[in-house]
Amino acid sequence: MTGKQASYPSLVDQVRENHQPLAEVTQEQQCVLQGRFLRVVRDTVLQPNGKLATREYVQHPGAVVVVPMLDDGRYLLERQYRHPMARMMIEFPAGKLDDGEPGLDCARRELREETGCEAREWAYAGVMHNCIGYSDEHIEIWFARGLSQHEQALEEGELLHLSAATLPELLELTRSGALTDAKTLTCLLWLQLVDSGVWALDWQELAA
Repeated sequence: MTGKQASYPSLVDQVRENHQPLAEVTQEQQCVLQGRFLRVVRDTVLQPNGKLATREYVQHPGAVVVVPMLDDGRYLLERQYRHPMARMMIEFPAGKLDDGEPGLDCARRELREETGCEAREWAYAGVMHNCIGYSDEHIEIWFARGLSQHEQALEEGELLHLSAATLPELLELTRSGALTDAKTLTCLLWLQLVDSGVWALDWQELAA
């Protein structure tokens, strides 16, 4: 004998109505650590049940990630050694937003600096929040095509290798555990749906 199935409210309706019954209100904020561009804070918040609690998290200026589409149908990627992970990571090009910098400007800059490429057409896909439990970081997702090759302009100490792969190859690398970077995995979700024609991108051509 099975139990009665629970009745759940509609998630779509809640999102449409911006239903936020569990919102917390910050009462006080302390800076725990100020780094070069990261800041760790401890907030005292008032919960909806009337109790106080503390929340520690990393404040991040935000970033972009770029999906560079090559003319031969493959995608341009980077392999970098990431010290916190102690391993080489497979990633789409990405970088931190400068203060007040528009996302497209950052995407163009990072693509040029890290890969040496400039793109004729760009499309904004969406935004992701990759570590909601301990950071306010957001990453804008951009697609780029019509690439032309120039010289890289890597920052001091920035070391990376460029390579290319097809979508099936990237999915196999994901399945095997070789590709685990969160922003790149999110881009692959978009990439699959764009490639299959389920989702469309609004491309804009930029002046040379």
